Amino acid sequence: MPQTSIICSSVLGPSCSGQVPPGMGERGGGAGGSGDLIFQDGRLISGSLEALMEHLVPTVDYYPDRTYIFTFLLSSRVFMPPHDLLARVGQIYLEQRQQLEAGSEKAMLKSFSAKIVQLLKEWTEAFPCDFQDEKAMAELKAITHRIMQCDEENGTVKKAIAQLTQSLLLSLAARSQLQELREKLRSPAVDKGPILKAKPPASQKDILGVCCDPLVLAQQLTHIELERVSSIHPQDLMQIVSHTDSRDKHRCRGDPTKTYSLEAYDNWFNCLSMLVATEVCRVVKKKQRTRMLEFFIDVARECFNIGNFNSMMAIISGMNLSPVARLKKTWSKVKTAKFDVLEHHMDPSSNFCNYRTALQGATQRSQMANSSREKIVIPVFNLFVKDIYFLHKIHTNHLPNGHINFKKFWEISRQIHEFMTWTRVECPFEKDKKIQNYLLTAPIYSEEALFIASFESEGPENHMEKDSWKTLRTTLLNRA
Repeated sequence: MPQTSIICSSVLGPSCSGQVPPGMGERGGGAGGSGDLIFQDGRLISGSLEALMEHLVPTVDYYPDRTYIFTFLLSSRVFMPPHDLLARVGQIYLEQRQQLEAGSEKAMLKSFSAKIVQLLKEWTEAFPCDFQDEKAMAELKAITHRIMQCDEENGTVKKAIAQLTQSLLLSLAARSQLQELREKLRSPAVDKGPILKAKPPASQKDILGVCCDPLVLAQQLTHIELERVSSIHPQDLMQIVSHTDSRDKHRCRGDPTKTYSLEAYDNWFNCLSMLVATEVCRVVKKKQRTRMLEFFIDVARECFNIGNFNSMMAIISGMNLSPVARLKKTWSKVKTAKFDVLEHHMDPSSNFCNYRTALQGATQRSQMANSSREKIVIPVFNLFVKDIYFLHKIHTNHLPNGHINFKKFWEISRQIHEFMTWTRVECPFEKDKKIQNYLLTAPIYSEEALFIASFESEGPENHMEKDSWKTLRTTLLNRA
């Protein structure tokens, strides 16, 4: 199982390390108090929840670093829902405002109000889905209303609030329409196969009848991957670490209804694997099955070259499913040198060391890229999720002194931010609706049908396979 090594300050880059930039200032940087923030070599590593919330809210001479805003807004939902955090931000804003008003510092009030609006703007842009919750939207309206009431003469702040609100509403409307569209889309049909005869009619189309160019198919798979992964948001990934905190009896914040995007993307991987197995097993002649296997090996290799590791892994997984892997006579005719190289890249030993090296190379290429083609990085999603999960399990949320272990959340945030950067890449390849339609809607054999097709292609070779074949025939005859 993939695991993430213990966090140390060296793995945290300067942009996500919690280091305070010059001129930004530090809040609560003292030592010893329960509300203090603890810094190590200029990096924020822990603090109480209250102190971390106060560190989020600007003052007249302080504005939080953008990486801190993203990290805290992302990680805070492990400890409290967004609407509660927004309410606390509103309270801190009022307390600071009252102090400024007592000193009759009008110029400072304008600057302070503008910074609060900027914070809200960054929040609504980074996590617009937080405001699908009526409570969060109500808190946002309450804060912006207070700001406009106290700054009636400040046209700049009013304009900024109006733009913030309009942008948020447009974003929420677009997401709502996208969600409705996704719900209308059906999953690929599962074809259980004809009883005792899983072979399709000769006239039935296969993938080679739709696309015989491995590069083109890899490009279309990349299109589908980028479209599907773009529906995943940072807060969706934080569902992985939302759990019951035994230290403070905190209720589980993980909401199964909010993991739809994660499950849908994971299902796409499984469907692609099963489609590959179906395309191979349903072919009648050995020569054509050999050609089909070699075709998918070439497609997987093109996916690797593009940086589409998720489709590559799905294809390899499909070819390693038992109904395909047992076709020894077919595999004996396949030139497996390319396949061996692909399996080497996806070797699970040493925590998928070879894959991680390739992923690091693709990441570096993406960072220095001048074109969209070179920017594509689509990691193996299953492994990415497991990395986040193990990072969460290895490190506690709280330190012995009661502080939140913010060093842990810097690293989780860094990995999620990097993933989100990859999802925003625009696919540079021309879309082929015919090919994509086949990939998304072609019938997929059930596991039973795959084994039937496999046994009909190459009969059982040992007692175990013979027993399995006999059991399958009996089950299907009784079902008929």
